[in-house]
Amino acid sequence: MSGSETKYDIPQLAGIETWKDQTWPELKNDLLLRAARGEETPRAPVWVMRQAGRYLPEFQEIRRDHSFFECCQTPSIACALTLQPIDRYPLLDASIIFCDILVVPQALGMEVLMEPTKGPVLPSPLVTPSDIERLRTTVDVQKELGYVFEAITLTRKGLAGRVPLIGFCGAPWTLMAYMCEGGGSRTFEKSKSWLYKYPKESKALLKRIADVCADLLIGEVLAGAQMLQVFDSWAGELTPYQFETFALPALLHVSHKVKSVLAQLGHPTITITLFPKGVHANSSLRLLADPHTTGYDTLGLDWALDPVGVREIVGDKVSLQGNYDPVVLYGGKEGIESEVKRVSERWKEAGGGWIANLGHGITPAVKTEDMGWFLECVHRYSKR
Repeated sequence: MSGSETKYDIPQLAGIETWKDQTWPELKNDLLLRAARGEETPRAPVWVMRQAGRYLPEFQEIRRDHSFFECCQTPSIACALTLQPIDRYPLLDASIIFCDILVVPQALGMEVLMEPTKGPVLPSPLVTPSDIERLRTTVDVQKELGYVFEAITLTRKGLAGRVPLIGFCGAPWTLMAYMCEGGGSRTFEKSKSWLYKYPKESKALLKRIADVCADLLIGEVLAGAQMLQVFDSWAGELTPYQFETFALPALLHVSHKVKSVLAQLGHPTITITLFPKGVHANSSLRLLADPHTTGYDTLGLDWALDPVGVREIVGDKVSLQGNYDPVVLYGGKEGIESEVKRVSERWKEAGGGWIANLGHGITPAVKTEDMGWFLECVHRYSKR
């Protein structure tokens, strides 16, 4: 599975010429980066997926005057939204750039809308392989997604070294699912049927998506991201065979290309987290247990997995992230504290590198004070 011998084309990115000339504020809190490398830390670093989001009143205030993708595509707004939770919650140990995984289908030439009642909608989905001809054969990532890089540079400076900045992208299979379904789905019958009807074309499509994902992540690192995460939100919709046959090769292409190109450029090593939501631990996660072959240093766990059981399966080479139930934030002070204490004990028993997080994103109706209390409890109960 190793891609160490493969030579990848270096994408045309402005950061290739400028990254060595950038000077950044000194990092004051490196717990996240240390835990991702598998080092033991005095407590678990904590951040929350979707922490820059609708539960924050200051986020809603900005969103009243700007559409969702306007926020993503305007670097100053994306920077401001990314900094909001860091400014509000000093106990957060990481920042993640405000953006969306569906900027990759946009870069490939697909229209993506964000509708208030439906969420993401792609009005012209891929129905048969002939529809792939509508996609760009080559993507100028600097031209199509340069706003992400600019937002990352602004944010890295705005953080002033308080915490590391995470860049991200969606995983190829998850993006393919959106592109074929035309949005979210309960059954995934349109996208999964591609894997049965058009296996060869599906692999080619996943490879094309993976190339754009890798180039996006490379650009994010050159722009200032200090760690990366790949979101495979629909990984759990696949059988273990489908995950290994279709999703995994594309995931490996992303991580191998990112690390290979950065090495060719002389850039320091960067850690990458994979969040394969819903995958079967005993089969699919086992395939991801060795960062030296997969390129993924940390695996994110959803709330349905037990860290002790996962650690027994994957061993101690890979760090883990997660995995408090997002609904715990509706449990009141006593409920939050009790559950954080219980789950933290499981993580300590599991051992190894651990980054505390929810098992999926924070939801919009969470009260800001409950989020703050959750962070306090993690700080208290995750101490080694």
